Amino acid sequence: MPQRPVLVVLFDDVQSLDVTGPVEVFFGAGRAAGDPSAYPIRTASLDGGPVRTHSGLRLLPDTSLDAAVADGPPHTLVVPGGEGTRAPDPALIDWLRVHAPTAGRLVSVCTGALLLAEAGLLDGHRVTTHWIACDHLARRHPDVDVDPDPIFVRDGRLSTSAGVTAGIDLALALVEEDLGRDIALTVARHLVVFLRRPGNQAQFSAQLSAQTARREPLRDLQHWISEHPGEDLSVDALAARARLSPRHFARAFHAETGTPPGRYVDRVRLEHARRLLEETSRGVEEVARASGYGTPEAMRRAFLKTLGTGPAEYRRRFHSPLT
Repeated sequence: MPQRPVLVVLFDDVQSLDVTGPVEVFFGAGRAAGDPSAYPIRTASLDGGPVRTHSGLRLLPDTSLDAAVADGPPHTLVVPGGEGTRAPDPALIDWLRVHAPTAGRLVSVCTGALLLAEAGLLDGHRVTTHWIACDHLARRHPDVDVDPDPIFVRDGRLSTSAGVTAGIDLALALVEEDLGRDIALTVARHLVVFLRRPGNQAQFSAQLSAQTARREPLRDLQHWISEHPGEDLSVDALAARARLSPRHFARAFHAETGTPPGRYVDRVRLEHARRLLEETSRGVEEVARASGYGTPEAMRRAFLKTLGTGPAEYRRRFHSPLT
């Protein structure tokens, strides 16, 4: 089995889960494949000295960054995020600018994308990062195509992931590519996580991504929509329930939640269908009706458009065996 060396960059105020999540996945993959050396893992800081994570955990690197690449570039270079990306050491940015392009695969976790952007490594690429940093990344680096929705994005040899635990999803996807689905599934089961969420699964739910309306009728209506996805949720029907004209309702809902009512309904229905497929054994046709799609084909189109996979494949990946 070919070795795929992994180098993880460390710096002060790094997010500890951005480091340990992918490390556990790659280490577990080697063990599951029967070859612990499948992914030789090293951690390195600029000078090889210890770093302290944002939560106060002290990490002792294996070596310095220069020493780590003295014998050649790594197969996979992992750049984690954390508070330390807000005002990074210029020497770290310089090191990334020189050495990151030589890695076989370049991976950022969470706000690690900010470090790569500062080094000029994301220009012209489609990327993602933690949702809270997407606007900042897009404003500071207009040549970077920032997509705030997916949990990870793969663009050639460059892979970027969203906040914190999304680094595990991305690492599992890389392992699946390298060693196959069975190995990735074994690692996922050991870590008690999904095999992997699709990369274009949204970072957060409709209720979290939309603001809560200020006015009580609209706020109550948001809750009602989430509890009744199978009802008539057209603008006319929702406007009548809110006791507003359709035009006034659509304008007020968008203004107060930041999301047009139709898009909000689409998100709620998709989340409801996903939950039923994950947590129940109800048939696809029944799930489609309960979620407001009417027909399995309509639900399938919605899944393909948003998640890039159909309901049957989604259930195969994520249905709980305990259901």
